[in-house]
Amino acid sequence: MKMLMLLLLSAALTFAADITGKWTLNVVLDAGSGSPTFDFVQKGEALTGTYHGQFGEAPLKGTVKGDKIEFTFGEGDATAKYSGTVAGNKMKGACDYAAAGKGTFEGTKN
Repeated sequence: MKMLMLLLLSAALTFAADITGKWTLNVVLDAGSGSPTFDFVQKGEALTGTYHGQFGEAPLKGTVKGDKIEFTFGEGDATAKYSGTVAGNKMKGACDYAAAGKGTFEGTKN
């Protein structure tokens, strides 16, 4: 039984995404669209990095668990939230830019 648990845990870790690097996301919001870039740094499940886009630059933080990604940047009423899935060098999901509205994103690793 212990061997089976170790094999399952090993398989789960093997399929975890590693998204470290520069990504370009195509974002479509209620208020318009854009293509910000993100420099992600992943250590285990912890995610940090920098957003670069029409709202300037901002540090980000989040998590990557298996193929699921979640991250935020900004402060207070200007906080943007992303959640989605990662498959290889592609990701997609939903985002919420507070006053700028909700939307979707798709992106690729550069």
